[in-house]
Amino acid sequence: MRIAVDVMGGDHGPAEAVAGACKALEENPAITQVLLVGQPATIKSALCAHAETDRLRIVPAADVLTMEDKPVEALRHKKDTSIARAVALLKEGEADALVSPGNTGGIVAAATLGLRTIEGIDRPALAAVIPAPANEFLLLDAGANVECKPAHLAQFAVLGNTYATEVQGKTQPRVGLLNVGSEDVKGTEMIREAHQLCRGLNLNFVGNLEGRDLFSNHADVVVTDGFVGNIVLKTTEGLAAGLFGWLREAMEENPKRQLGAFLTKNAFRSIQERHDPDILGGAPLLGLRQPVIIAHGNARAAAIAKALAQAATAVSQKLTQRIAAATEALNS
Repeated sequence: MRIAVDVMGGDHGPAEAVAGACKALEENPAITQVLLVGQPATIKSALCAHAETDRLRIVPAADVLTMEDKPVEALRHKKDTSIARAVALLKEGEADALVSPGNTGGIVAAATLGLRTIEGIDRPALAAVIPAPANEFLLLDAGANVECKPAHLAQFAVLGNTYATEVQGKTQPRVGLLNVGSEDVKGTEMIREAHQLCRGLNLNFVGNLEGRDLFSNHADVVVTDGFVGNIVLKTTEGLAAGLFGWLREAMEENPKRQLGAFLTKNAFRSIQERHDPDILGGAPLLGLRQPVIIAHGNARAAAIAKALAQAATAVSQKLTQRIAAATEALNS
């Protein structure tokens, strides 16, 4: 399989993306080729630190879509961005999947325009796996669509249900709608209408969820718009990092606590690893006709390699085809 990587979009420059691509090739022989999309001189400079392989190919792209760019406007004026070129590789059949740590809005815009969505899905949704004490849940949309209509949330519920079933192997996953209260009458008009639409779908819909329910094993799929979803995602990331730092400081206050920290370090390490972006990799952009994985903007090489592994799995498991078939069945 061939995976295109937008190496220009991350916070740390092409070096980390190139290193992650090389690491993925070492770990996954099923990846026959990685196409490094971006400015050739910069990519060649980053490749100097790695062994040569014919499984890497540089695909030139002159422009870069930065984190500060307004996605749609930038894609109009920058005709040869690395993300647009990477999407074109999928569209033209030269690649089977795409990985990018770049501007989320730019990736969503370029992929939606270039690849189109599955029939019955108006917009793709970013699906993030969030670790929780007793389980993990799939949060979508995690940032692809800031403004949504009720029908979009119902479609996200279908996408999340399908992913949880087909990829995560969950039987009858519990699907919930994030709201300010558990009662049907709570929330904005948009949320109330989305609630009724979700209730009418052939899903294991458990109703509204409050924020305090997220980490109490109330649902396997949590549906919301991209504005709220991204806040939840970033708050979770920040809280996890802050909490571990807080615990570390508290454990080092005196010798007794230091001993306790030594005795429990493996337990703390296992919890911390569940939140490690290098292990989590990226988030799939569900609803498109071909696999697209969006890595975190500050992803290092290990996280990029994990994102490529996710892309390889999506291709080998024919994820988009399975989602299309399941979506058609649910919608009918």
